[in-house]
Amino acid sequence: MGFEEDALLAESGLIIAPDPESARLTRTITGTDQTGAARDIRIVEERPLTIFLNSREIVTTMTIGDFPDYLALGFLKNQGMLRPGENVTAIDYDDELETIVVRTDQPTDFEEKLAKKTRTSGCAVGTVFGDMMEGLEGLTLPATPVRTSWLYALARTINTMPSLYLEAGAIHGTVLCREDRPLVYMEDVGRHNAVDKVAGYMVATGTDAADKILYTTGRLTSEMVIKTALMGIPVLASRSGFTAWGVEIARDVGLTLIGRMRGERFMCVSGEERLVRDADPAAVAAEDPRSRRKGSRD
Repeated sequence: MGFEEDALLAESGLIIAPDPESARLTRTITGTDQTGAARDIRIVEERPLTIFLNSREIVTTMTIGDFPDYLALGFLKNQGMLRPGENVTAIDYDDELETIVVRTDQPTDFEEKLAKKTRTSGCAVGTVFGDMMEGLEGLTLPATPVRTSWLYALARTINTMPSLYLEAGAIHGTVLCREDRPLVYMEDVGRHNAVDKVAGYMVATGTDAADKILYTTGRLTSEMVIKTALMGIPVLASRSGFTAWGVEIARDVGLTLIGRMRGERFMCVSGEERLVRDADPAAVAAEDPRSRRKGSRD
């Protein structure tokens, strides 16, 4: 499937996502439960992927192995390593060597940036090269209105749609949405990887960010807020909670930040003036405990 076809699928309302039945992304193991009874369970795979930019090795990340092209593109974009006007000429993925090479029409010169690494609070430990705040100075996101009816509908749909999490657990999801409709759904062992896959999809397909909502099952930390802002997405929502720096950055750049979305409840800590409260919380159905996602207890 090519990038253009992916874009048409997403625009038509079909979700680009891991196949929850994929034998490549999960395996079955036998363990014993609390009673000592033997039981087969499914668990997610994780494998290394080394990302190169032209001839320069950038990073090795642990991933479930799907959509390596989107993951590499999104990681490089969110790290500020794909510059405005720079064209990606080829993406070469080698499954056996577990490497992917993103080739561009400009030389790679990020030695100073690569010399400074920040280990972030991202699960599976995220890495940011250079200044974490690079690209945020002077950034103001569009003041896109958000209807609460969209939020309730998205939470209900995403919470129950087929996923690796519901099959095997131990994984995060990130969904690119427009209004009350999920467009692109990505999962990975690290929430930052799932976000980077969505970012890579947007780069590859030229997706407009101004009318989009990014939904994640992960915590709303500084890293998650920064990545969302750099992607140009004006709304970030999550099942989980916040960190103080994440809230501060969201308020500085005009990002609508909504967390602790469970059933009829949510908390908006940035962009309250952009919420259109068109749904009665008392009319929202309670979540089915059998389909609760990661973050429901945060």
